[in-house]
Amino acid sequence: MKAQINFNHLEKFNLALDIEVKNWLSDFIYKKDFVYTEINYNFYTDDELLKINNTHLNHNFYTDIITFDNTIQNAISADIAISIDRVKENANRNNVDFETELKRVMVHGILHCMGYNDKDEKQKQIMRSEEEKALNMFHVEHKKS
Repeated sequence: MKAQINFNHLEKFNLALDIEVKNWLSDFIYKKDFVYTEINYNFYTDDELLKINNTHLNHNFYTDIITFDNTIQNAISADIAISIDRVKENANRNNVDFETELKRVMVHGILHCMGYNDKDEKQKQIMRSEEEKALNMFHVEHKKS
């Protein structure tokens, strides 16, 4: 089976720069000494992701991402659910553009598959630092000439 990263879009949402983002995610994964088999990014509204959060995690709150991790050792396999509404709101709150915030959330899901957590403040700081490293990698290695 060929390794793949898939984007499953909402009707009203389409990720710009699909190829660049896939290449960046792939490069990031390999640089962290992981491989991947299949990663599915599924984009939802807030209400849709809330239903998933209720059904699968018994949580009754909005979130920007849920990672269903099927990683075995260093071979990442995951279904990653992202709320586009939450990403937009987070981007506004953090004064960053939508695409940057979306990439941060996307790599956040990958980091969970690599064993990173964000349950306490120390873990959150480490996770944020890794997200920033990944975003810097995108801007350096995938910027347009």
